[in-house]
Amino acid sequence: MTTEYPFQVVDSTRKTPLKDSGVLLNRPFTRAPASFADDARYFVPGEELELAINTAIAVGEPLLVTGEPGTGKTQAAYFAAWNLGIEPVLHFQVKSESTARDLLYHFDAVRYFHDANVRREDKSLEKDRYIERRLLWEAVEADTPRVLLIDEIDKAPRDFPNDLLHEIDQMEFTVAETGQLVSADRSKRPIVFITSNSERRLPEPFLRRCVYHNIEFDETLVKNAVNERKREYEGLSGDIIETAILRFLELRDLTLRKRPATGEFLVWLRMLALKVDAAPFRLDRDLSDLPYLGMLLKDHQDIDDVRTGKAL
Repeated sequence: MTTEYPFQVVDSTRKTPLKDSGVLLNRPFTRAPASFADDARYFVPGEELELAINTAIAVGEPLLVTGEPGTGKTQAAYFAAWNLGIEPVLHFQVKSESTARDLLYHFDAVRYFHDANVRREDKSLEKDRYIERRLLWEAVEADTPRVLLIDEIDKAPRDFPNDLLHEIDQMEFTVAETGQLVSADRSKRPIVFITSNSERRLPEPFLRRCVYHNIEFDETLVKNAVNERKREYEGLSGDIIETAILRFLELRDLTLRKRPATGEFLVWLRMLALKVDAAPFRLDRDLSDLPYLGMLLKDHQDIDDVRTGKAL
């Protein structure tokens, strides 16, 4: 087995199946933080983001956080929940088909009309039995303030932000099927984080109701992220880590279709930490010679341009 890779379990020279399944149960990634919640305590928001979070909490408005992927937009909400001792985060992941009601509640109309048809003579069929509360409802009626994260809102249909204007502003809504008014106690108002990758412009009325902060990518952001996770890179010397950061920043300065983000860099560092005892590597050569370049660049043309020097 070659020593080129530090964790080689798939081996084309093997003629019989691998019998030891324990090696898969102890894969390297299992020793790293497994979720946003696990990673929350290692997040460094920086002075400006911390100010924005405190401002949003003070005035009771949502915090809209933008920035390129991997800068910590989602992690900011988990950090706030951990730091304030109000975990877990109520995390709503926006999808292309999401509607505003998906945040409020779901009425099972099919089951309701089926039961109503079966029990025609029973006039006591209550609609509230067919209502499933969703995350905003849960946040509004919580005993203590909760962190509600509306993640990647720019992926939603165009009407999604406008359909939430009243609900987010007043923290109340009416259940259409029952007429029930759901509203938050002002002292228990949820702390709302909204993230966007700026793939499209959000409506002005929606933006006016938010505190806004853009996370700028810079060298400090990368160094803080690395320093807080240094336990994951045991075996890499300080010089190697400094060189890795410099090469990463140089790579980002190239003309690329998709620049690598902090998250990709941290995974790349973990791979280097695994490899350091398995095979020697050098980071002081041309960018085209960087090991595991495919972990940093996620576009085949970018990889080719760096390898051939076209992007240099």
